[in-house]
Amino acid sequence: MTEQKNGPALAELLQRNRRWADSMVAKDPNFFKNLEAQTSPEYLWIGCSDSRVPANELLGMAPGDVFVHRNIANVVVHSDLNCLSVLQFAVDVLKVKHIIIVGHYGCKGVHAAMTGTRIGLVDNWLRHVQDVGQKHERYLGDVLTSRQRGDRLCELNVVEQVLNVCQTTVVQDAWERGQELSVHGWVYGLKDGLLNDLEVTVTAGHELAPRMATRLARYEAIA
Repeated sequence: MTEQKNGPALAELLQRNRRWADSMVAKDPNFFKNLEAQTSPEYLWIGCSDSRVPANELLGMAPGDVFVHRNIANVVVHSDLNCLSVLQFAVDVLKVKHIIIVGHYGCKGVHAAMTGTRIGLVDNWLRHVQDVGQKHERYLGDVLTSRQRGDRLCELNVVEQVLNVCQTTVVQDAWERGQELSVHGWVYGLKDGLLNDLEVTVTAGHELAPRMATRLARYEAIA
């Protein structure tokens, strides 16, 4: 019964795929030939799994231009071999020049972590975001509304993930051998479609501490 109910919906997805493929060829007969040859994107996007935040589309880039890793609440932890494998492949094999950690305002994962809402197994994953909130609790004061606190935690979470990425052996080794590589922190706005650069770009190991201090000092001023 379930297969019959879902069948037409899945068939429609396949039909949409065919229409999309036809439209791409109509616009550019070499589209898929060029896509097949594209193997070296310059950007690694580490973002949230939220379906409202599609990396290529909001950057205005074609398939093949961005290497993408996504998980709930765009978390990077040193025990996640999946994320670290993507990072290592992107840096060592693809030779990406930019790693961009992208959160988004209104993130349901961040909100659940902030409010202590129980969801299930994912609660264990979101514990990482709760740790960020506890670490930077001073910047999430009572003067902020609930929405403002959520937005602030989304930003702090991105800042913390920039720190985590920069501290990985993959990135540290790349910098030590002189590889051109920079790490950035952005937050996407669902309400307007715009990316907010948190200005925590790091291009070498010695820049990490001052970049973090400068960014957090801004929150200190408006806490």
